[in-house]
Amino acid sequence: MILGIGTDLANIDRIQGVLDRFGDRFKNRVFTAREQRKAQSRPRAEAATYAKRWAAKEACSKALGTGLRMGIAWKDMAVSNLPTGQPVMHLTGWAAERLAAMTPPGHEAVVHVSLTDDHPWAQAYVVIEARPLHAAVTGADVRFA
Repeated sequence: MILGIGTDLANIDRIQGVLDRFGDRFKNRVFTAREQRKAQSRPRAEAATYAKRWAAKEACSKALGTGLRMGIAWKDMAVSNLPTGQPVMHLTGWAAERLAAMTPPGHEAVVHVSLTDDHPWAQAYVVIEARPLHAAVTGADVRFA
């Protein structure tokens, strides 16, 4: 069952302006060290990488049903990538507590995230799924994130 859906659109040029103006102060307030390393590894797309992660945090907070209020900190939500490139959302702190509270008994929460950018826009889409713990996984079980 779907517990929450969130989406966000970020302007890459706006994020570049914030990076130019506030630099490390902005990066350290909003992004984890891992997210910063990912962006720095893409010098030609650094602002787009940050914009996608900014949008993902906004989308995730919406899927949690809170927006960026009620104690959620920016770093409570972080994006990394699997070796395949697929983005993965990690929740800690209050965001993880909120996720646990909204997950029905006998279920596990799965956070799906999709990111894209096409200058000047970066977009993120987050779906939070509650999956029964006793669900059998078959060879035909295909998931897209």
